[in-house]
Amino acid sequence: MMDPKDAQSRRDFIALTGGLLAGSMFVHPVAEALSLFEKEKKNQKMRLALVGTGIRGTTMFGRDVVRAYGDLVEFVGLCDINEGRLRYGREFIGVDCPIFTDGDQMIKETKPDVLIVTTMDSTHHEYIIKGLENGIHVISEKPMTTDEFKCQAILDAERKSGKKLIVTFNYRYSPHRQRMYEILRAGDIGELTSVDFHWYLDVYHGSDYFRRWHRRKEFGGTLLVHKSTHHFDLLNWWIDSDPEEVFAFGELEFYGKNGPFRGKNCRTCPHKDDCDFFWDITRNGHLKKLYVDNAQYDGYDRDGCVFREDVDIYDKMAVQIKYKNKVQVSYSLTTYSPYEGYRIAFNGTKGRLEAWIKERQPWEEKAEDVLYLTTNFGERKEIVIPHGGGGHGGGDTRLKDKLFKDPEMADPWRQSAGSRDGAMSILVGIAARNSIESKKPVNIADLTDIELKESGRGV
Repeated sequence: MMDPKDAQSRRDFIALTGGLLAGSMFVHPVAEALSLFEKEKKNQKMRLALVGTGIRGTTMFGRDVVRAYGDLVEFVGLCDINEGRLRYGREFIGVDCPIFTDGDQMIKETKPDVLIVTTMDSTHHEYIIKGLENGIHVISEKPMTTDEFKCQAILDAERKSGKKLIVTFNYRYSPHRQRMYEILRAGDIGELTSVDFHWYLDVYHGSDYFRRWHRRKEFGGTLLVHKSTHHFDLLNWWIDSDPEEVFAFGELEFYGKNGPFRGKNCRTCPHKDDCDFFWDITRNGHLKKLYVDNAQYDGYDRDGCVFREDVDIYDKMAVQIKYKNKVQVSYSLTTYSPYEGYRIAFNGTKGRLEAWIKERQPWEEKAEDVLYLTTNFGERKEIVIPHGGGGHGGGDTRLKDKLFKDPEMADPWRQSAGSRDGAMSILVGIAARNSIESKKPVNIADLTDIELKESGRGV
């Protein structure tokens, strides 16, 4: 006779694999678009053009792509408003394609198959729309854009173009987050009812957002859009429902005007010997060549003072989200923690799935992530997930394999993300920002013309 625990394990396995098999038959529109490209251009390299040669453009979507997929893709153009950074970026990436300071000119002259957008967040919409209107598939770094009006313009442009927009949510691809998705789909905690999600940026990573252009709401939409779009996308993906209503609080109480002293940037600051946040950018050769050596072209200080008076974003945020399927979420983001990572708990009618994921900490790190599954009136199970190789917990490599190596690969966990996913993630952050400013709850349906779904968002 089968042991009851074994029987339950088998039922869970059947439920999980059945769901995954059904999911593997699902073809995401983005994958379909790139699949069509492959069929149209068989035995030809995918022609890529990149706009935005900052750190993300030159590394993750530049040199790393050339090194890993050089036999499958070729860069036909690079574009940036900073001509010095553009020249160095081409050298660093390791290509000899033409360079442009005008995006329209690059698209017209190079005629790429795919446009990659890694510019400042507030200009994503300009280049996404240019690409779509010129009949090009677009890959955009997150966030898709920074407000509801630009978001609607992107959605309209994609509908008219017949082309597809991919938003690069690499967090979905990391092994431990995928395992959470599997467990939730298997029903181990019963019906999901609420989520507790708290993210901590440490004083090194967190402060860096206040040095860069992200410190200004007009450029990055606040960290509720720039950073939290990752987290809100994960919630939308895990919960498999659309967010419906948002209420939030946010304050600037640590960085910016709250600092004891300030300067223009770290290199020239008279307080460098007294400031815990002093950072010598010139010790990083790539950043020095990319930004310091080319600051004369656009005046951008990559090592700006974290206590500058022009900081106008929040450094602590708390958000309440209600989903169409009645799941409730309590979310927070803190930007000056002694360690980096997040705590998350999924509460269900039969139990609880939780984790304390440590991304960076002052003490020794383990080479794995641990999830804890506790059932009501039952036992606690520890689930150990080895770290994935590469950036963002292994997510970067798996994402780029899907984009450039095998667009037709099965997507059983629905990790590919298109414009709707990009929109729904930023709309939570935009609603939270609007709520803080208005001191009122905000309905997601009031922001764009997207029809909200209670469940089955990936279908």
